Amino acid sequence: MSMNKILVIGNVGNDPEMRYTPSGTAVTSFSLATNRVYTTSDGERREETEWFRVSAWGRQAEQCNNYVTKGMKVYAEGRLSTRTWTGNDGQNRVSLEINADRVLFLDRAGDVAGGVTQGPAGAGAAPRPGSSEDVDDLPW
Repeated sequence: MSMNKILVIGNVGNDPEMRYTPSGTAVTSFSLATNRVYTTSDGERREETEWFRVSAWGRQAEQCNNYVTKGMKVYAEGRLSTRTWTGNDGQNRVSLEINADRVLFLDRAGDVAGGVTQGPAGAGAAPRPGSSEDVDDLPW
């Protein structure tokens, strides 16, 4: 038996792009960044950022297209794949892609972009951890 599953919480790097397959299935893609802060043995503080490309399908694609915005914090769960290609400059490139089974919106409406409303809080937006509305179905 084998399994390919990834869970990522990060910040959306760009507004989503929605398109349709030839059969009419919606697919929405957006970039997602995770950060890791650590201190080197010399005492220097460093930060690393990993970028992922998230693709959501069907009804979830439509919800992501409607409510996900740049800067928003989201939870993405799915299958990880890598895509390699040669850029216009001749350099080899690699992209980490998450084929999402599940996307949860962790920011509430109004929490992103300096208080600008990003969509109704009840439309797929998950409550903040520690609030009285904690999400019981998160995997940790």
